[in-house]
Amino acid sequence: MSPEQAVSTGTTVMAMCYDGGVVMAADSRTSTGTYVANRASRKISKVHDKIFVCRCGSAADTQALTGMVINYLGQHAIEIGNMPTVNTAANLFKVIAYNNKDNLSAGLIVAGWDEKLGGQ
Repeated sequence: MSPEQAVSTGTTVMAMCYDGGVVMAADSRTSTGTYVANRASRKISKVHDKIFVCRCGSAADTQALTGMVINYLGQHAIEIGNMPTVNTAANLFKVIAYNNKDNLSAGLIVAGWDEKLGGQ
C-alpha cells in the first residue's frame, strides 16, 4: 500500500501591472481543511473607486480589516478632497495589520490605479 497523495489546499491570488493599469485575479473556493465550504466566494474586494485588495487567510479577519480600511480611506478622501492613492491604501492595510499581527491570519495584495503613479 502506498501513501495517499497530499490534498492541495490554499488560496491563489495575484496582481500584475501593465502600461494601462493592473490586473488582479483570485480563485473562488473557500475551504476549511479539505472541505470546500463555498465554491463561489469573492476574494477581491473594492476598497475605493480604483483601489482593490486580494484577500487570503481568515475570511473574518480579512473582511474586518478591509472594512476598516474602506472607512478610513473614505474619510481621508473627504479630508483631502481628492482620490486617495494606492500607496495610502496599502499603508493603511499595513499599519492596521501590523498593529494586530498577533490576532490576524491575513494575506493581502493591494493594487489599483491613481493619478500620481498610474497602475501599481
